This record gives sequence, structure tokens and C-alpha cells, in this order.
Amino acid sequence: MRDYYTVKVNLPGGIASPGFLKEVLLSASEANVRKVRFGSRQQMLMTVHYEDMRFLEKHFKQKEIRYELNTDREPNIVSSYCGEDVFKTGQWLVANEYHSVLDSIDYQPALKINISDSNQSFTPFFTGNLNFISSPEPHFWYLYVRPKQSNVVFRWRELIYTNEIGKVAKAVEECMLTENVTEEKTLFQAVSERIHYISQPAAQELELPSFSLPYYEGFNRYESRTWLGLYRRDELFTVDFLLDVCALCLKTKIGEICLTPWKSIIIKNIEDQYRNQWSGILGKHNINVRHAANELAWQTEDHHDEGAILKNDLIRYFAKHDTRTFGLCFGIQTRPKSEVFGSVLIKKRPLLRIGQLAVFSQYDIYFTENFNPNSRRLILFEKGLYKMQLAVQLERLCRRFNNNRLKEEMQMVASEMNDPESSTRHIHQCPDCFTVYDENFGDPVQAIPCGVPFADLPENYCCAVCGTGKSEMVLAEEMIATADF
Repeated sequence: MRDYYTVKVNLPGGIASPGFLKEVLLSASEANVRKVRFGSRQQMLMTVHYEDMRFLEKHFKQKEIRYELNTDREPNIVSSYCGEDVFKTGQWLVANEYHSVLDSIDYQPALKINISDSNQSFTPFFTGNLNFISSPEPHFWYLYVRPKQSNVVFRWRELIYTNEIGKVAKAVEECMLTENVTEEKTLFQAVSERIHYISQPAAQELELPSFSLPYYEGFNRYESRTWLGLYRRDELFTVDFLLDVCALCLKTKIGEICLTPWKSIIIKNIEDQYRNQWSGILGKHNINVRHAANELAWQTEDHHDEGAILKNDLIRYFAKHDTRTFGLCFGIQTRPKSEVFGSVLIKKRPLLRIGQLAVFSQYDIYFTENFNPNSRRLILFEKGLYKMQLAVQLERLCRRFNNNRLKEEMQMVASEMNDPESSTRHIHQCPDCFTVYDENFGDPVQAIPCGVPFADLPENYCCAVCGTGKSEMVLAEEMIATADF
């Protein structure tokens, strides 16, 4: 018999009313649950001792709270509503539109559904099986379908009207799960024969926004109010603290608490007159805010401490070496079938197994195309690393990202200048430390004389500064100014 059970309560769209959340937390408290956490799909998770499980189930049934025990057959609906208002996007998608979509989904999905504003980068686009993303056309949505256990994503040929999303999602799910139809053309035909819905042709492809994770913690002003973001380093929130949060929300007429895919919570619409009371709750429970931005840009697996422990080790290394990670987010996957969101992904795999037990493990580091975490294309950076090697290699990848970004900016400036009195010459550059090899100067450090073309360098040639191999050095252009003196 198990000593503990994992209990999951879905909060569709990552939106929880303080009253409902209070009932869930009171039930958890009666079952001796002292801490809960929030998952990457904006759901609530808790661990319950087997002797207390009957009390929790009794209370949940009395209060008609739907839950799952040790399973995830009913995934939560993810939405970007948590960033609405507080991270401005300037599109037609507003709070009421999100609620209309969620109200239209009047069944419990068996597939993962994502509802996303196309102009934000706070929540993921394609981690669902059915990914509805706002289009430039008001009240119409793209649909990107990803069959279960697949990395293939295809776009629905029509834009779908807001109030029809629930109907379409249900029909697509029935065709995919009941009839086992997953091929793009066949699936579209099967759904079209099953239902009629309001739509219009999808005339253009979705343009992914460049990624920039907004700072989502602490007290922040917007318009004439304040919002509060709360993150916990160990991903755990005490039940007593959350009960106080619910009580103050009810007292001050705040109708929603938002959960984020970063396992944090956001409370919007805090009026100035109640700001001190919110500070008082944080002080009472010793809740710290304003963590470093690079600490907030990590996603680990739900209800699994191994990834969280590794994350904290890597963050300490980054802090010690003052590593710049702006523009990146990191995901850690320690189990083969789990899914995390990130522009840099660390994947653990067993090197040696004895039965079902992994005796030795190694790690592979991948990054997404253009370092956009919404890209489904993974590029291998380093393979077969031991845990002690991860931090150094991640720092190396961060340097490469920053150098590439600088190079792009320099090329853009050079293009804008378009100076007719300048010319270019080709050089080869290390992507990690930016050191260049110019055949006009050779490499005196490694006894390479002037005039030796890069192609004629020995295959074991490497960067004199950081040791990056010849095959990894990239062709670049250097601007040469020509002026009259």
C-alpha cells in the first residue's frame, strides 16, 4: 500500500475564485495537508497521507469538488489569462473573451487544451494537443493540433469563432480518441461531417512573437491599481497562507486568483487602500518577493523534487559566476514522458539500467530553434554530460546565445548604416567567446603564420581563448572603413 497519494484539482484556465479555492484548502487542511503546489498546467497539486485520504475524499464529495488521484487522465485547460491586463498586448483579446471560451468548453477534456493570446510570451502556445491562439481577426482563433505522444503540429485550415471553440474541441477530441483519426486532412473532414460551426478561412500563418519572459513577481502597478505575483523557491505554498490570501480577496472584493505555468500565482486589482494589508500577509507568513529574474525563468516537472533541486544548484552557479540569462528560459526533464517548456531544455536519460532501476544517468542539453520556447524543433547542444558538467556547459550556451544576439544587432546596425565608403572581409569567429581568426594576421599564439586560409588550418585547430573546435567556428563579416586622409 502507498504511504502517500498525489491529488490534483483542475482550475480551468488557471482561474480560481477565492471562494472555491477556500473550500479546496479547508478540505485539504482537514486531511492534515499543510502545503500545496501549483503545476505547469495551472492546476493545484497536493500530497496526502493514505490514512488521511478518506477525510479528503469525504469533504471533496460533500462539496462536489472534482479531483484526480494518482492520475492525469483529465488535464487542466491552460490559458494566458493570468497575464491579461498586467502584461499589455494591445490586441482584441480581453477578460470577457477568455471567459466566453472557457464557458463554451462544457465538458471535461481528455486532451490538453491551451488558450493563448498570440501577442504574449508568458504562457506556452503548443504544449497542448488542441492549441487555440488568437488571430489578427477579432473573435476568431487559430487551432494548432498536436496528436497525443507526438511532436508534429499542424494548423487547422479555418479560423474558429470564440463561442464555437468548445464545440470544435469536443468534436476533434472524439474523432482523435474514439475513431483514432489523427491525419490532418482526414481529421478535418471527419469533424466537418460531425458538426457545423462558425469559421472563416485562415488566410495567413501565425507569427510567433519573440520571447521575453516578463518579471512576474512582487507588487507592480498597472493603471490605477496594483497586482501581486508570488513565487516560491521550493514551489510550495502553505495552506494557512493561501487561506489568508482567499480571505483578503473576499474581503476586498477580488473575484479571481490566477495561476501561472511558472508555478506561481498572480492577484490582480489590488486597490491602494488595501496594499498594506497584503504586505501584512506576506510578513505574517515570511513570504519573500523580488527574486532574481534568472531564478524565475525555470520550469520543472510537476510533483517531482529532482528537477527543482537541480534547478536550484544551477541557479547558484549562475549567481556565483554572474551569468547573463536574459532572453532565455530553461526546462528540466528527468522523466521520459514528461513535458516542460523552455528555450533551453535539460533532459536526463539512464546510461545503465538494472531492471527498471536506472543505475547511472547522463544529461543532454537542447535548445529550440531561434531560442524561442514555442518552437517545436529541438537542436542538440551537448550530449552525454554528467551532472557536474551541466552548469559549465549551460553557461557556455548562454554565452553563445548572447554573442549571437549581439552579432545580429551589429549586422542590423551595419545594414541600416549602409555606408558606401566601407567594404567587408570574411573572418571566422568563435561563437562562445567572439575571438576571430583572420588569415591576414594568422594565430601567433598557436604558431599559425599570416596568410594561412581558414580552410587550410588543421582539423584539430581550436580557439586560442576558450578551446572551441574549428568545426564550430562560424563565418562572419567584418566592416572595413575606407576614408580619404
